[in-house]
This record gives sequence, C-alpha cells and structure tokens, in this order.
Amino acid sequence: MNITGEMLIGQSSVRGAEGTLRAINPATNEKIGPDFRVGGAAEVDRACTLAQQAFDIYRETTPQQRAEFLEEIANGILALGPALIERAAQESGLPTARLEGERGRTVGQLRLFATVVRAGNHLSATLDSALPDRTPPRSDLRLRKIAIGPVAVFGASNFPLAFSVAGGDTAAAFAAGCPVVVKTHNAHPGTSELVGRVIQQAVATCKMPEGVFSLIIGNGNEVGHALVSHPAIKAVGFTGSRQGGLALMRAAAQRREPIPVYAEMSSINPMFLLPHALAARASQIGSAFVDSLTMGVGQFCTNPGLVIGLAGEHLSQFQEAASHALQAKAAGTMLTPGIHSAYVTGVERMSAVAGVTTLGQGLPAGAPCAAQATLFATDAATFLATGQLEDEIFGPSSLIVACQNEEEMRAVAEHLAGQLTATLQLDNEDHALARKLLPTLERKAGRILVNGYPTGVEVSYAMVHGGPFPATSDSRSTSVGASAIDRFLRPVCYQDFPADLLPTAVQDGNPLGLTRLMDGNLIKL
Repeated sequence: MNITGEMLIGQSSVRGAEGTLRAINPATNEKIGPDFRVGGAAEVDRACTLAQQAFDIYRETTPQQRAEFLEEIANGILALGPALIERAAQESGLPTARLEGERGRTVGQLRLFATVVRAGNHLSATLDSALPDRTPPRSDLRLRKIAIGPVAVFGASNFPLAFSVAGGDTAAAFAAGCPVVVKTHNAHPGTSELVGRVIQQAVATCKMPEGVFSLIIGNGNEVGHALVSHPAIKAVGFTGSRQGGLALMRAAAQRREPIPVYAEMSSINPMFLLPHALAARASQIGSAFVDSLTMGVGQFCTNPGLVIGLAGEHLSQFQEAASHALQAKAAGTMLTPGIHSAYVTGVERMSAVAGVTTLGQGLPAGAPCAAQATLFATDAATFLATGQLEDEIFGPSSLIVACQNEEEMRAVAEHLAGQLTATLQLDNEDHALARKLLPTLERKAGRILVNGYPTGVEVSYAMVHGGPFPATSDSRSTSVGASAIDRFLRPVCYQDFPADLLPTAVQDGNPLGLTRLMDGNLIKL
C-alpha cells in the first residue's frame, strides 16, 4: 500500500490546500517523503457532515455487524505486514520490537471491543415491569444505552498505533456505534495514512455508511479547534499534553452545545517505598525502577516520575542502586525534536531548583533527539513548598523525595494532584502504613499497584487508565480497557412503548440473548 500524502474524507482521497508538511525521522532529524497536503475548515466540515449523515444508520447496526467491522480493521492492520512497522519506526524512532508489540496491542484492543459488542453488556439493558395496580401506577419502563454521536479523535505522539488512528479511542467509539473523525498527529502522518486506508477499506468491505470514518491532516490549533467546535461532533478523545487538552476543553465548553472531552494529559505516577520493603530489597527495587523509568525513553504516560521514601540508610541504598543502574543506560531517541527540546528544558529547570540535587545520569546523548536519563533528589519540605516539582517532565527523568517520618509521607501523598497510577512497594509488615495511605491514593489515582511498576497498561476488562485532574479531564472514565466504551454512550428510557417500536435490546423475548436487569434482578432469558 503506497503512501500518497492524502487525507481520507469518507471514501474519498483528498489533497488539502492549506500547505504541506513532512514527517521527520527523529534519529537523524531528516525529513521523510512524501509531502502531505494539509487540510482546513472545509475538509473538517465535509468529514463531520458525512459523520453526522452516517450516525443514525451506523449506530443501529447489529452487534455482529459492528464486531465484524472491528475485526476487519484488525485483520487489515496485520495484513500491512513489515511496511507498517518500517514506516512507524522511521517516523517515531521507536525500535521494531516495541512497534511490533504495539501493533499487537492495537489489534488486540480492536478484537476486545468486538467481543464486548457481541456480549452486549455495554447496552445496560434494563426493564421495569408496569405496575398498573400500584398507587400511583408505574408505567412500563425500559432502558438501553445508545451511541452519543460522531467522535473526534486526536492521534497521540507516543503511540503511533495503539493511541492513534485505530487506537483505543477509535475502537471504543466504533464499538459504541459512533462515527469517528481522526486528526492525525503530525509526527507520524505516513503511519496514520496506512492505518487510515485499512479502516477506509473496512468501511467499504463491511458496507458501512461512508461517513463512519475520516482522517484529517492539519495544523494542530486551527484544525483541532475547528473539529471540536463542529456541531456534528458530540465527544472528543485526546491523549497528549496538558496544554493541548485544556485548549480542547475550552473549545468544547464554549460551543453552543458543550460536549465532553476525554483528555488524558499529565501524570508523574508516584511510587511509595514503604519502610519494610525498602529495608528488605532496596537495591532490587532501585534497579527495577530504573528499567521502568527508561523504558521507551521514558515516553510513557505511566512513567514513574516521583519516588517517595523515608530518609535513612535504606533509602540511600535505593538511591545508590538506582544511580548505578542509570549510569549504564544509553541515551535513547525521543519521538520528535519538540518533545526532546521540552525534555531538555524540563531537566535544566529541575536541576536549577534550590534544594534539588542531581543524583545521577545515564550515558551522554550523542545523536539528534537523544535523551540522557536523569535522577534527582530532594526532601519533603522542599517538595511541598515548590509547586513546579510536581510538573511532568515527559521523558526518562524522576525525582526522589525523602520524608522524615510516616506523617510527612502521608502529607506528600495528600499534596499530590490527580494521577494515572500510584505504586506501593511493600512487605507484610507495611500493611498498617499502606492502609493509612490507601484512602488518599484512591482519591488521587485511577490505578494503584502493589510491588510492580506502572509502565505497561494491560488491555482488559478491569483496567483503568484514567484518574483525577490533571491526569485526565474526567476521572469517571478510562481510555484503556473494555469500560472505555462507556465514554461514548448515553442512556435512553422507553416508556409504555408498543412492542413493535421497541429497540431490539429491550424487546420481550430478549432476541439478542443479553443479560438484562429485570425488576432489579440480573436475568438472561
């Protein structure tokens, strides 16, 4: 499949008239062909109008039809073979093995949502029988969830496959019955076009309405604002910077009809080293922590950017082990020149803060966009008094905070803003302290780990990849896992409907074979 530099508007290939852009290979800082023609408001309007026209037809496709559509996309991505991986590696600087794993995750989450759709539990089918003899009488009431409407999805820089054109937001929206308009990330337009053409072909093969999918290439602020502001769009999925997420939230709130923005933004993912675990295995934890910190050049939203422990001999052992392990870590290529520049600036800013010490660094950077891993240390009093120490540095950098006692550790936990994850390194003797920390961590994070490391997010039914602001814009939702579909659904109640007008999910006889809530009892009939 050739890369043409075109946008995909429904079933059409379109060359924009708002300028050109090229991808950049971050390993060399060289531009990669072809030229991509940039679109603007006209292309956004066409894509959104098609999506609106497709919505009512697509949302009432059967579970089997939508599941087959998702599986067709998954199969098409695999059929691209090495060409997809090679292009993604050129545009991202990520190694082949990482991208092959990411492709597997992308295909896996599409297939997961196919399973979710077939099961039908996302519909929350609920029936309350009529009670005509009750005073006052109760009507026959039936509820199902329906798709919210066309969804705008913004491709992420750090996952050119799994959080991009056919990533989790798109898969969840398709599964819910929502058409999708994707704004590509300009760091990997070729990868985006390859995957976009797979989806475009799946739309045709599965005989879906044309407007179920479109792919827009454009300058971020202008096209992003036009997309979020278009009246056809009813929800937004975004993974990126806090600045970008807040801009989309403002645009969505200023519409005549405000819409939800599900933005995953910034998190420093604190790891708490509880004293007995630290005494038993400080060196082991320190070495494994560095492996997590430098994985993917630290370019994961779950990167452990903050470590909290009690000052003393054992925390010193952890620091020594971590510093030693870090010294052997090679500098890695970051995703874009802009991300690399921001990382360097963030490290310089951190190192200049009074009361912060540079504990150790990885091997020096010797190539364009290469990041040298850095580990800092401070005390709890400095951390609590210095707001900028909570700022995310996107990349392989972390800050160790030494607390004088358990009360100070709990104060640090209470001080933290919302996070995607929080980790407890603990042994059995630490359970009492863990119980004191847990209520706070439950308020602060979407996922709490014990004796693990936060990098690596399983795509499953129980996973939560979300958290209180600023980790995300809506702590009630997740962007990974089966529950991600709930973001793009809303409930509708049908009161005293004639049988032949009822939606299939709530009809008598249960033609879809769903597990339904009937008069308060879960029943499958």
